[in-house]
Amino acid sequence: MKSMINKISLLLLGFTILFVLPGCSDDNKSDLQLDGDTWLTVLELDDNYQGIIDRTTKTVTVAVPEIYQTDAMKVTAIEASEGAVTSIQPGDMVNFSFPQVIKVSNGDVFLDFTVQIKHDEAKIISFKLNDTYAGVIDQTNHTITVRVPGTVDVRNLVPVITTSEDALVTPASGQAVDFTDPVDFKVTYNTASAVYKVTVIPTDAPSAVYVGLAVSMDQLNAEEKEAAIWMLNNIANSQYISFEDVQAGRIDLSECKLMWWHLHIDGGIDTMDKFDKAAPQAVNALVRMKELYNDGMNLLLTRYATYYAAKLGATKDGNNPNNCWGQSEESGEIAGGPWNFFIAGHESHPIYQNLIMNSGENDKVYTCDAGYRITNSTAQWHIGSDWGGYDNNDVWREKTGGVDLGYGGDGAIVVWEYLPEETKGGIVCIGSGCYDWYAFGVDASGDKYHGNVGRMTENAINYLMSK
Repeated sequence: MKSMINKISLLLLGFTILFVLPGCSDDNKSDLQLDGDTWLTVLELDDNYQGIIDRTTKTVTVAVPEIYQTDAMKVTAIEASEGAVTSIQPGDMVNFSFPQVIKVSNGDVFLDFTVQIKHDEAKIISFKLNDTYAGVIDQTNHTITVRVPGTVDVRNLVPVITTSEDALVTPASGQAVDFTDPVDFKVTYNTASAVYKVTVIPTDAPSAVYVGLAVSMDQLNAEEKEAAIWMLNNIANSQYISFEDVQAGRIDLSECKLMWWHLHIDGGIDTMDKFDKAAPQAVNALVRMKELYNDGMNLLLTRYATYYAAKLGATKDGNNPNNCWGQSEESGEIAGGPWNFFIAGHESHPIYQNLIMNSGENDKVYTCDAGYRITNSTAQWHIGSDWGGYDNNDVWREKTGGVDLGYGGDGAIVVWEYLPEETKGGIVCIGSGCYDWYAFGVDASGDKYHGNVGRMTENAINYLMSK
């Protein structure tokens, strides 16, 4: 019986093969035309301006003079791969005051090339003296102000200057200059030119300070030190001071408008008792710190320093963030993809301007890319009727007096502020686990998004100092 079944199975298999094989003829071909190239090879505008075509990014950059109307430019030449057609034709008048897309089609395949106009530009983007003292640049009036300690010899200072692409500056970056009197720096590039007047002001009273638990900046942990170094290199007339300096009155804070404290603790903290044990220097300096805050001092409090807002009396209910955790630097997790938090409804807030955003995702702030080692140190406010004491955002605002500005994926509040009131200063708090300065064992210099941490911090400092 088994032999008979096997024979029947073989017979059926043979019929199946005979039935299927005819379907493999050369007649069963797709009508799609997929063989042609779709490259844009030439683009010329207004007879004079040639496009630089980048096949990798599918972009075309057209350089024009500093002052040039681009809202009605004539396409005087456009070429593409053999057999391909373009969506824009020679003779077309196009508004290039914003990026335009040219579609190159060949049969059933196509590529989109984005055309962007680049005006000649001559700007000083950053200005530092002795690679330490950062200048405040006014791009409207073309002035730069640099504050240096009174002990610095202003007759022999070396500027380190970053300009817009390919621009030349005189006096040159790296050339020692006497700044006893204001000095003019001329920047040129093709048709563009500008003169910046640089004024150096010796002063021993800082405009902004980074305050920490350590006696000196060198004694800070790696996370805090990275943040402090950034501030001294990027915020004009800033310096490091300790809470002991504040308590003892060793620093002249008469011109100081802002204090920044970034507190990192390996493993995190989740109660005020733990904060008190971890930061006794800050607790001991509270009397003087409250005086400064009540007299108008603005504060940027980041990571676990956000607890300090309650200590200063800025919160109505006296509470600290209710959902906190963190890892250790050396065992922090490696990000498997970009990290971000949400800012829906607050995209126009000053602290979120000029960040690197993903197209179509203006409601998200990205702070690091895949491969970054992050401790995910978080000090946030859980919102919900399940636990925590804040049923919704309105209840949180009413009880704490805070203004929510950023959110975690579960709706937790991770960025917030306390607005100035009467004589009191303003406070911005950033407690998102995405906000991270130091990646143990990882070179973050090429990270696509990590620069947003510095930009957001600078925005917050400028926002607070403008109050």
